[in-house]
Amino acid sequence: MPAPKNLLKDRLMAKTRSVGCWVTLAHGYGAEVAATAGFDWLLIDGEHAPNDIRSILAQLQALGDVPTAVRLPDQDPIKIKQVLDIGAQTLLVPVVESADEARALVEAYRYPPRGKRGVGASLARASRFGAIADYVATADDEICLIVQVENRAGIAALDQILAVDGVHGVFLGPADLAADMGLKPGDDAVKAAVLDTIARIAASPKFAGVFSGDQAFLKEAEAAGATMLAVGADIVMLAQALRARVAAWR
Repeated sequence: MPAPKNLLKDRLMAKTRSVGCWVTLAHGYGAEVAATAGFDWLLIDGEHAPNDIRSILAQLQALGDVPTAVRLPDQDPIKIKQVLDIGAQTLLVPVVESADEARALVEAYRYPPRGKRGVGASLARASRFGAIADYVATADDEICLIVQVENRAGIAALDQILAVDGVHGVFLGPADLAADMGLKPGDDAVKAAVLDTIARIAASPKFAGVFSGDQAFLKEAEAAGATMLAVGADIVMLAQALRARVAAWR
């Protein structure tokens, strides 16, 4: 029996328009609520939300068959191994600035001899605790690696990053890029840099993704070639709805 089919990877690699949401409440109950909304995919955020390996596991269990990605807090191969072992198949890794970093991430998710992922599949939820006999032989092909390019160094190295075998998509964070440029996310120079980078990614075999709270700008990003569209974060929408309700009654 092979590793489970990663349907989200298939959708993203086909460059099919896919609308998703950040899941940041760090709890399975909140993840279940997000799952009812009908997004094409959800992302459990391990970078800016108060998640650890146990809370990520609980959310993966709560989300079940909902297409799900996990953002790592950093590029640590040990954390990548743990997240894969608990069943994640689509990974988003922040602040990738070079082809060497991208290649190291590919090595981290691939089993030897192609990579360096530790072989402990019989202990892992990913293999259904050893019930998937061919997991080690087939797992690599179902992993989807998305790297985040978030600063000028990453953009300068974009062509080299795009050439790395085993990287499937490149995701842009306008807020971090704006900070690196000493500007605000809404500034024209930032928007132009993001849109130009998306077009370069879209012209390659890789898919382009982007997160923004500016819905009009997301439309521009889609027109430039972005197909993985993060249109919001649960905690932001919750906060906005709560404040709007209070304002309506004051």
